[in-house]
Amino acid sequence: MTTPPRSAALALSKSRFTAGVQCPKQLWWRVHEPDAPELEFDPATQFILNQGREVGELARRYLPGGVLIAFPHDAYHEKIAATQAALAQGAAVIYEAAFFADQVFAAVDILEREGPRFTVIEVKSSTRVKPEHIPDVAIQVHTLRRAGVNVTRAEVMHLNPECRFPDLGDLFVREDVTPLVETFLVEVPDRLAALFRALAGPLPDIAIGPHCFDPRDCPFIERCWATAPEHHVTTLYRLRDEQAWALAGQGYDTILDLPEGFRLSPVARRQVRAVRSGELVVEPGLGRALEALAYPIAYLDFETVGPAVPVWPGCGPYTAIPVQFSCHTEYRDGRLAHAEWLASGPADPRREIAAALVAACRGAASVVMYTPFEKARIRRLAQDVPDLAGDLAKIETRLVDLEPIVREHVYHPDFGGSFSLKTVLPALVPELTYDGLAVTDGQVASAELARLLFKADSLTAEQRARLRADLLAYCKMDTWAMVKLVEKLRRLR
Repeated sequence: MTTPPRSAALALSKSRFTAGVQCPKQLWWRVHEPDAPELEFDPATQFILNQGREVGELARRYLPGGVLIAFPHDAYHEKIAATQAALAQGAAVIYEAAFFADQVFAAVDILEREGPRFTVIEVKSSTRVKPEHIPDVAIQVHTLRRAGVNVTRAEVMHLNPECRFPDLGDLFVREDVTPLVETFLVEVPDRLAALFRALAGPLPDIAIGPHCFDPRDCPFIERCWATAPEHHVTTLYRLRDEQAWALAGQGYDTILDLPEGFRLSPVARRQVRAVRSGELVVEPGLGRALEALAYPIAYLDFETVGPAVPVWPGCGPYTAIPVQFSCHTEYRDGRLAHAEWLASGPADPRREIAAALVAACRGAASVVMYTPFEKARIRRLAQDVPDLAGDLAKIETRLVDLEPIVREHVYHPDFGGSFSLKTVLPALVPELTYDGLAVTDGQVASAELARLLFKADSLTAEQRARLRADLLAYCKMDTWAMVKLVEKLRRLR
């Protein structure tokens, strides 16, 4: 068996290979600038990685009795030697089996033996097989075969979306992906050769394109897009990616360059008008749309957790359960009141938060949300807390979604084709900012909520109190942002 050099800086791993499949330029930066600030993980990314690792470890319980190859992440020689020893001893299952061939190091989540044949099992924390999983599995199969292992089957072992707590006996599904992997394997030698050539040369000259976002946003996206023209054609509202990049390929780089007669939706036409004029566009119907907001007005925002492995009755993988809310209530005379709730531990929060929500919204004629997310959560709470279903249903009848009011009546050139609150707010209410808050977006909030509720033992009392205060401040800002946004919209009508 080929062994890796003591310095494996220019060797490939399966993660490096898949990065290179997405874009060789991304791979070049990952290898040549391993300490780049773009590669530092924010709390949300770190949470996803930790959750994936925990799912991988849990999967071993569903194929018990295996040999674990447990060494530090960079102990390549030791891992490979221990794997060879386990194979020589006839181990039927090996966890984290490590191999090196063709300058590629691959660690297999689970390697299963059946006589002379082996199955590579890649564990994923998703609830289905995704297209990007195939190159990941294929590079493992390629490496193992080149290392002399008779791999005849490839599987992705993913979470079962039909599984429901407390019965976790069917938490995982093993899905055969051998045909897809075999098809991709035909390309692997050429792809490897191209990636090694790219790594040996200067930074590859690769233009921006759909690969910047597929299968996920490249961490170096700001470097490549720094020279992209303002109002790039891909920012046109709800223009399909393939259509946008086709236009860019024909030289229509920006919204201002659109060909004569190009068909646009009403929202996109408003966007083009705003971009061409450089000014805010407001439609005459805004005032009439705001009449849907009847006093008292409650502004509601939820934060949720959705563990990959469900922990509460009736929940499946990633079931989003509200564990926090903020509610500002605005009265006709200008008075404002605020109510909030945040779970205090790992116990099922649904009945408590439902009761607190009913109390917070009592008396409100309108309950304002931004996007239908809150509506879906209230419906789910009504199912899960049947004795409060009637009160929750009454809240649902009073819900008003603010996002379509903005989308159908207002466009600022700085929206960039997005109507998310985090995009609309700085354009319309620039004096209100999330800067200075420890938590500044929903993904980080969800990750930190999971840490507060399920990993509290790893925090000191002071850290728990600080984290709780940070989460309350963030959620409160979300509802306050809606209050100020409506105030701005009223002045625009």
